[in-house]
Amino acid sequence: MTISGYLSEHWGLLVVLAGMAILLFSDKQLDRRMTSQILITNIMQFLYSITCYMETYLGNQEEFTILRSILSAANYSLIGFVLVSIIMIMFPNQKKMLYIPAVVNAVLSFISIPTGIVFYFTEDNHFQRGPLGLLSYFINGLYLLYLLICLFRQQKYEREDYLVLLFVVLTSIMCMIMPLKLQSFSDHWFNITIATDVLIYYVFLLQQFTKRDSLTRLLNRQSYYSDSQKYLSSITSVVAIDMDGLKEINDNEGHLAGDKALKTLADCFGRAAQRGHRVYRIGGDEYVILCIGSSESDVQALIKRIRDEVAKTAYTCSVGYAMNTDKSTIDALYNRADEMLYEEKQQFYERTGKLRRRH
Repeated sequence: MTISGYLSEHWGLLVVLAGMAILLFSDKQLDRRMTSQILITNIMQFLYSITCYMETYLGNQEEFTILRSILSAANYSLIGFVLVSIIMIMFPNQKKMLYIPAVVNAVLSFISIPTGIVFYFTEDNHFQRGPLGLLSYFINGLYLLYLLICLFRQQKYEREDYLVLLFVVLTSIMCMIMPLKLQSFSDHWFNITIATDVLIYYVFLLQQFTKRDSLTRLLNRQSYYSDSQKYLSSITSVVAIDMDGLKEINDNEGHLAGDKALKTLADCFGRAAQRGHRVYRIGGDEYVILCIGSSESDVQALIKRIRDEVAKTAYTCSVGYAMNTDKSTIDALYNRADEMLYEEKQQFYERTGKLRRRH
């Protein structure tokens, strides 16, 4: 058991963990809670790599020592806490009760040292499962199932984003299942897989900052331009939306109140949107929805859902749309939708007597 042996076995993992630490140190985008959670995960993985290496070394010895039991209990415990930490990274608004199964698993693992309830070692140093020998796998399986459920309940991402998230979840599941199927699949592979998945998710988060509006978390103007070209042949309609009375809110209540109004409306549009609807904030109080493969009745149903959602708030908005019946350019569709929106907005200002914001 040497440092060079450890480095030889875990070099790839250490490079990933060290690289993540450097990235997090220089990161200005993620909030402190998120960066702290990622660092905690990295530290646990580093500790897990050390305990795995030491336990493997002791497992190759002829005589059993109590230290091997302690290291095995630590290994069983750390896997659960690593999985909890990953869930906390991907879905931050979790309750502390999420830790309970991992704590139970850790307590029983360490109780197993004198009792053998989860695992024990024979006098000739062979590993044996106790009555609760599959407990750790069961608990970790529940965590991974919960991770999948959270993923598919998530509403704030686009379809292509889910491919990245699904990859992270499925590879995490595989590295839990493979040791049960292949004896050559060591704990080291679990560690490097999880570390790589955390790195992929970190890159994914940074990607979200480049494609989404920082206030509303809707797709931003640059994404609108990019998607206008990417989905050009599939876009059947453009919906233009403009908030009513933002200038008055900013003037009378302040820009924080205006930001709250913009975020509230964005949430309404996000709830109203369904499959094939991509929602953007393209600037100020202006929003656009690109409808892909939607019929006119689908678009009208979308607009009705928007109005119903907005009606639950203290705000109003004007809406216009244009169908792509003549293979028009996106700019032409947007201009036609904006003309319909403008007529509705004129009626709003005539009805309320409020000042129209000048562009």
